[in-house]
Amino acid sequence: MKMSSDDKKIMETAKILEINIPQEQAGMRIDKGLSEGSSLEGMDLSRSRIQRLLQDGMILVNDRPVRPSYRLQAGDVVCVQIPAIRPAAIVPEDIPLDILYEDAHLLIVNKPQGMVVHPAPGHEEHTLVNAVLFHCQGDLSGINGELRPGIVHRIDRDTSGALVVCKDDRTHQDLAAQLKEHTITRVYHAIVQGNVKADEGRIDASIGRHPTDRKRMSIHSRSGRRAVTHYRVLERFGGYTYIQCRLETGRTHQIRVHMASIAHPLLGDPLYNRSKDNPFRLNGQALHAYVLGFKHPHSGEYLEVSAPFPGYFIELLNKLRNR
Repeated sequence: MKMSSDDKKIMETAKILEINIPQEQAGMRIDKGLSEGSSLEGMDLSRSRIQRLLQDGMILVNDRPVRPSYRLQAGDVVCVQIPAIRPAAIVPEDIPLDILYEDAHLLIVNKPQGMVVHPAPGHEEHTLVNAVLFHCQGDLSGINGELRPGIVHRIDRDTSGALVVCKDDRTHQDLAAQLKEHTITRVYHAIVQGNVKADEGRIDASIGRHPTDRKRMSIHSRSGRRAVTHYRVLERFGGYTYIQCRLETGRTHQIRVHMASIAHPLLGDPLYNRSKDNPFRLNGQALHAYVLGFKHPHSGEYLEVSAPFPGYFIELLNKLRNR
């Protein structure tokens, strides 16, 4: 593949992933296996995008290019190179931020419900990244490419709460390692459908891309990755329950999928709550990232913040208490 000097500059900041294929993915077409989201956690690449990368020689299996029809074998080493996107694709925007903590290396923001974390098709503007680029004057980590500067983890558009943004690569790498080791404290508050009988519980069910609906995740995916959620009941309201969830792992839609899997989907969840019961006219799931804690990459001290609840969440709790 012949590249111009500009292309080479872009490729210098490309994201490169090396994946060891497990036994459960053996026999799958490579384009299907990689697009299911288990191997490329957090990248959310479509099957057509994977096919284009294969055709461009950006994906190698055991150091050799393969076709999209190639069948994966257990033990295959797949190297995926995902080109970064030019920084001009994102425009800094003067959007107010609710900053919970900030220093020279990172900031923690309380993301509002309805705000997308980073630009994506259909959401090219007014994202958290647009706001953070303006606030930090572009001084952000570049490890996750030009569309996700400083972003080491995400929360869904309609989930509010605490999210950390990295200003330099060292901070990003350290926090990414803590995420991988499951040592970061992440506590969410949610309101679910139905009366959760047990006062507390643990859900251990692998999560991967839904076999037929790419917008959804599922515990029935052939190539799911282990996911563990600990939950505790805070209050009961008859047909609804207010719970706290602590993440042991951090898979896409983890709390939403896990609670739906035990017949207690989040109130207002448009993807996983099959009930048409939404008397409170919610704009998305009732889920808030309440506590975020980790060892500061530079000081080594434990840092923990709590994100104030959004108005809709407080109002919803008051309505349920007064029913």
